[in-house]
Amino acid sequence: MNYVETLIYIFLGISVAFNLLGSFALLRFPDVYTRLHGATKCTTFGTIFAVFAVVTHALYQLHRTGDSKYLQMALHSFIALIALLLTNPTGAHAIAKAAHLSGVKPVRAVVDAYEEKLGGGSE
Repeated sequence: MNYVETLIYIFLGISVAFNLLGSFALLRFPDVYTRLHGATKCTTFGTIFAVFAVVTHALYQLHRTGDSKYLQMALHSFIALIALLLTNPTGAHAIAKAAHLSGVKPVRAVVDAYEEKLGGGSE
């Protein structure tokens, strides 16, 4: 096993670890907001490292074989990563806003600035 394969396995291990942490966040956190935050952050980082593994493999194979399909694989993976980085936080925000507007309150919240903004607050 060479250093590139070792690097790929490290990236995949980090990816699995973050995705497992995201799964635990869904199970252990007390409300929709903290669950959403934990799962979104962890799965985003997990996907980033999975894409790093794919791109590393593709560039190594491109260098080794010279076959352009590996460059295409790396570019497609990178574009998918950019799409995920744009849509994941946007979707999480939309879900959190919908939950708040539906009346779901955060557990143990000290300050709810969004509620103050909607209700007119003391500003």
